Amino acid sequence: VKALHVYDFDNTLFMSPLPSQKLWTGSTIGFLQTQEAFVNGGWWHDAHILGATGQGIEKEEPRAWEGWWNEQIVDLVDLSIKQKDALTILLTGRGEDKFAGLIKTIAASKKLAFDMICLKPQAGPNNQVFTSTMKYKQAVLRDLIYTYKDADEIRVYEDRVNHVRGFRDYFESINKTLLNPSELAPRKPIHAEVVQVSDSITTLDPITETAEVQRMINGHNNAISSGSHALLTPLEIKRTVFFTGYLLSPIDTTRLLTLIKLPSSMPESEVKLLANNIMITPRPCPQSILDKVGGIGRKQTWQVTGVANSDSRVWAARVTPVPANATYHTDNPVPIVVLAIVKGARPQEANRIQNWQPIPSDKQYIFQTEVGEKVQLRVEAEIEGESPYESLFNKDKAIKRRQDHQDAPSFEHDSYRPVRGGYHHDENRRPNGGNNYGYRGGGNQNRGRGGNNNNNANQHRNGRGGRGHNHRANNNRGRGGGRGGYKSLDDVQNNSRYANQGSSYQPNYDGNDGYNSAFPVLGGGVGTHNTGAQGNGDGGLPYGK
Repeated sequence: VKALHVYDFDNTLFMSPLPSQKLWTGSTIGFLQTQEAFVNGGWWHDAHILGATGQGIEKEEPRAWEGWWNEQIVDLVDLSIKQKDALTILLTGRGEDKFAGLIKTIAASKKLAFDMICLKPQAGPNNQVFTSTMKYKQAVLRDLIYTYKDADEIRVYEDRVNHVRGFRDYFESINKTLLNPSELAPRKPIHAEVVQVSDSITTLDPITETAEVQRMINGHNNAISSGSHALLTPLEIKRTVFFTGYLLSPIDTTRLLTLIKLPSSMPESEVKLLANNIMITPRPCPQSILDKVGGIGRKQTWQVTGVANSDSRVWAARVTPVPANATYHTDNPVPIVVLAIVKGARPQEANRIQNWQPIPSDKQYIFQTEVGEKVQLRVEAEIEGESPYESLFNKDKAIKRRQDHQDAPSFEHDSYRPVRGGYHHDENRRPNGGNNYGYRGGGNQNRGRGGNNNNNANQHRNGRGGRGHNHRANNNRGRGGGRGGYKSLDDVQNNSRYANQGSSYQPNYDGNDGYNSAFPVLGGGVGTHNTGAQGNGDGGLPYGK
């Protein structure tokens, strides 16, 4: 063996799903990936999450999880496998006990015949426990280097920046040791290259993802009820409603965005396009107002009557209901659609617009909306006696929790601000980037306007296995109570608030493993590659699976 080619699995070779930024609040995205928060270890330690990728194992295995691979890295793996003097290794921090079968199945479906598939064991051969994925992977890499003494190079493909840096430093340290004249070197220094692979965000189908998280919570709560994990807290999924409004379809959003006339000097990157709702209330809507507008799911038609902007910071369209005497509600002085805002501006600045410009008849678009909520979900401690309405509010917020629905707290429609989590993230993974947005502020109860009618209404292959740069296919996959919390996705209270939604609950957002190679025993004895090359060492770790 003259070359060692090591490939990471998650988001390097395979685009493993991350918690959806559209579905969960920012703090929950971190919490779901916190190993200590769940009995089973959370997102990256639950094989059902990985198994739910795409449309699930039964459908995905026959089609080799098509669309879920970084195909440029797949090509490099194929080239590594064909290279006669190269050992090709899949190295992942996923736990051996939970993921060995599934990861072998995924790799075999793509006909990737790795010489070794290495997963993190519960303990090493000397009963040592690896406290982090980095320490585990470094132990494997060290044994590879000291086992295959004739190897001239080792190349590692990895997506995480901190691991890339850690591996480079580790290889530098090993080579310094091998160059130390005061010690008897067991081998010559090795040329080491760590190739950073750019990552991308992929997610599950939102309904599948919610169901899988609920299943994970059910198992967590069951374990606590049995008394086996008394120090942990029962959990449940709660809803955060950022606003209630008349929601536009994507097609109508596109039409209304044509009404914007940006200054020629303004870069598009400075503008956030909206045009997705007519605000009813920037908060969970009191039942009295929901009743007035016809409830969640109620359809209402509107027509654009004017456009304007506020100091080239906020662009908006004024609308009127169709028919004109239809009952509606909005907290704004007149019903408007905020079309766009510049960075640093706030949507409510549109309320200050006084001079609306008339528009030609062909631009007076008529469109239909549906009453709905901007919702994200969060996972929090189960609170005994908490009502469904109280659960809408984050427990960390300074809110009067116990109020009648008609005296619901009111919030001014404020700027979008990122939500920051306060949890320790699982070392094995980092939360996907980006912001999750909400509203904050205070205001007057039930201020608003409305009609009073009674209508209800680049790949561098550099020869063998070569150097990679941005080896990421641009493929973003989107698929979409009570003590113990043993619920299914259908266990949502069927009250009048959601009467028009029916019984469904959908958040609103945005055997044969095919391995025939003889795996070498790392760090000890003789390891036989499928080409007949051998490596000798002392003290090995049985990583090959």
